Amino acid sequence: MNNVTIIIITTALLLIAAGSLVYPFISFRKMARRISGNQSRKVQPLFNKLENRQTLTTADIYDYAKNILTRQATFQLLQKWGLTHLFPKEFYTIEKAAESNLANWLEFPTELGVCPDEINYLEKVAIDLGNQANFFCYYVFRFRMNHPHRVAHKGWMLGVVGPYFDESKPYDHPNSTFSRFHDLPDTNYAAEEEARWVHENISLPFVSDRCVTSSPGSR
Repeated sequence: MNNVTIIIITTALLLIAAGSLVYPFISFRKMARRISGNQSRKVQPLFNKLENRQTLTTADIYDYAKNILTRQATFQLLQKWGLTHLFPKEFYTIEKAAESNLANWLEFPTELGVCPDEINYLEKVAIDLGNQANFFCYYVFRFRMNHPHRVAHKGWMLGVVGPYFDESKPYDHPNSTFSRFHDLPDTNYAAEEEARWVHENISLPFVSDRCVTSSPGSR
C-alpha cells in the first residue's frame, strides 16, 4: 500500500468520524428549532391579534397563562411586544414560570416526549455560594405519567429547574432544567438531594463568573 492510498484512507476515516460528531449536533439544533416553532404555534392566536393590531386584554391571555405548556411562551410573546403588564399576576412568580419551563422541557422528544399527566411543586432549595451573600436557588417538582407511557411504572419522579438568584425575574431563562427520571425516593431529603445533584453536575459548568461575583459580599 503506497503513501497516497494511506493518505486517502486516513482522510476518509477522519471525514467519517467528523461527520458522526457533527450530524447529531445539527440534528439536535434542527429539533430544537422545531420545538421552538411548536411552542410559538401554541400562542399563534395571540400573535395574530397583535399582528393585526387588535387589542389584547388580560381575559384574552388568561387561559394561555394558566396552561403550563403555553404559559412561558405567552409571557415571552408579551415581552417582545412590550405588553407584560397584561400577564396575570398570579402566574408571574418563579414557581409558576419554573413549572412551565419544566413541562416544556419534559415535552421535548428526547425526554418524556409529552407533558406529564401530573406535576406538583415540592420546594425551593437554596444552595449557599460560600459567602452568605447570594444563593443558587432551585425549584423542585414531582411529576408522573399514566399508562401506557414507557415510564408510567416509575410513579413519581423529580424534576429540577434553576438556578435562580436574588435578582432573577420569574421568566428569566434557567440554564439547568433537568430530570434523571429516577423513582422518587421515600425520604424527606429527596428534593434537596436532587437539587444538589443538578447543581453540582449540570449547573456549575455553565454558571458564569458574573453570577458568582455579582453579589456585594464577593466584591
